[in-house]
Amino acid sequence: MPRSQRPTKSIRVLLAEDQGMMRGALALLLGLEPDIEVVAQVGAGDAIVDAALLHRPDIALLDIELPGMSGLDAAAELRDQAPGCRVLILTTFGRPGYLRRAMEAGAAGFLVKDGPVEELAAAIRRVLTGETVVDPALAAAALSAGPNPLTARERDVLEASVDGATVADIAARLHLSESTVRNYLSSAIGKTATRNRMEAMRAARQQGWL
Repeated sequence: MPRSQRPTKSIRVLLAEDQGMMRGALALLLGLEPDIEVVAQVGAGDAIVDAALLHRPDIALLDIELPGMSGLDAAAELRDQAPGCRVLILTTFGRPGYLRRAMEAGAAGFLVKDGPVEELAAAIRRVLTGETVVDPALAAAALSAGPNPLTARERDVLEASVDGATVADIAARLHLSESTVRNYLSSAIGKTATRNRMEAMRAARQQGWL
């Protein structure tokens, strides 16, 4: 709808999506809604807060896996630095652990990308009124999956295990002793019921615990 025909008060949306084509398509489709205006688009997570402080959106529509900073971490920062901006997570990865982490970070909604744009627009309007909007199937899966069993430090050592990092590498990166790193890794392997740290890392990612 042309800007001159929009309602006096449009819902201002910040869109964070690293795939340029997807970002452009979402912005175009949402822009066709008579009461929604995409006021900012970013392709990296570490650009979200600055864009929100500059453009003052009502809603931040965030992907999870973004370069620079995850959408989940950005949601937590927005809660602290731009409390007037409500967060709606829109992701390809509908993992129960992600949903729990999103809610803990203060997100007001969590949807997967395979829904129609009309459903997304309706979710934006509902979130703006104070509702919490969550994909029903994902909500059920999150309830059945239970909470994340990994501690913050166990998550840290698993995330530091990428690219074949050695125990010594992880210890240096996290400023821990090698024996402490081994203990955390052993605990994480046990909690994920896997055979080694690489399997533990993959299992934790699949659940959305990392």
